[in-house]
Amino acid sequence: MKAELIKTFRFDAAHALPNVPAGHKCGSMHGHSYRVDVHVEGPVDPHAGWVMDFARISSIVRPLIDQLDHHDLGQIPGLANSTSELLAQWLWQRIKPELPELSAVAVCESETAKCVYRGQ
Repeated sequence: MKAELIKTFRFDAAHALPNVPAGHKCGSMHGHSYRVDVHVEGPVDPHAGWVMDFARISSIVRPLIDQLDHHDLGQIPGLANSTSELLAQWLWQRIKPELPELSAVAVCESETAKCVYRGQ
């Protein structure tokens, strides 16, 4: 049996997008209440009955979320142009080495706008 786990994290942060056309509203400093869904896939251990403990996902991802929460994303190395796409990639690059079962990172900057990144 194979299953997908999804662990959700939330954080608030500010940013401005430096590469948008002049006059675009996202070029000005603004903030979002982000939601990040971390997807993990794998076989269900027949004895434990799970793919993995959700606490393992949290122990890897929570320090990254804490680094982003209530900060200006543009001041974090690698996030000068902190679009949802590049934020998802930034998270992937830091999670995947510690969590090989990672299958996707979804970044929601609002209730109606989401990016799903599945690696290269």
